[in-house]
Amino acid sequence: MEQPSDRPDPRVLFEIARNRMPFGRYEGRRLIDLPEPYVVWFRDKGFPRGRLGILFETLYDIKANGLEPLLAPYRERNDPRYRREPGEVVG
Repeated sequence: MEQPSDRPDPRVLFEIARNRMPFGRYEGRRLIDLPEPYVVWFRDKGFPRGRLGILFETLYDIKANGLEPLLAPYRERNDPRYRREPGEVVG
């Protein structure tokens, strides 16, 4: 039986850092760059269904706990907030 990990799924972190909001006031903005009050509003109103809801729920946990630096290695390399992971080979 697989044990739960205390590390978030890197695929989810990648999607949060790279995917864009598909609708609404912040349409086109990357999910990680959505303002925290907007993410909290979604939590209060109900997260969207499906994959976007999963991403939003994870994003809420990240923002509520001040863990945005976890996403730095998943941002695009030309983003000034991008940071390599320790030990990452530059190439």
